[in-house]
Amino acid sequence: MPFIDLHSNLPAASFSEDFVRKLSSCAAAALGKPEDRMNVVVKPGLPMLIGGSCSPCVMLSVAAIDVTDTAEKNKGHSAKLFAFLTKELGLTEDRIVIVFHAVQPHQVGKMGTVVSFL
Repeated sequence: MPFIDLHSNLPAASFSEDFVRKLSSCAAAALGKPEDRMNVVVKPGLPMLIGGSCSPCVMLSVAAIDVTDTAEKNKGHSAKLFAFLTKELGLTEDRIVIVFHAVQPHQVGKMGTVVSFL
């Protein structure tokens, strides 16, 4: 049950429903998770700064159970997500930052309980 949270100073027009679906599909494939478990939020038009510059940029937060807990895993995820974001948004890699969060099953609520009990 991954959570993908994209923040950007790009305008809302840069993020069509098709983009959100492609991001979900890319992240699911990168993380090895089923697409029907993905949770994606895109927040455009934010005042943002990366590396001292307010030029167009993206901060992506990726939280998931069991697949974001090592450097080796995240290195692979990062490569796939960077390739997608640079292609789809026309940004250079220095204008994108990805933060990975390892989540435990007891930290995710679903269907009136937590994932540990599902």
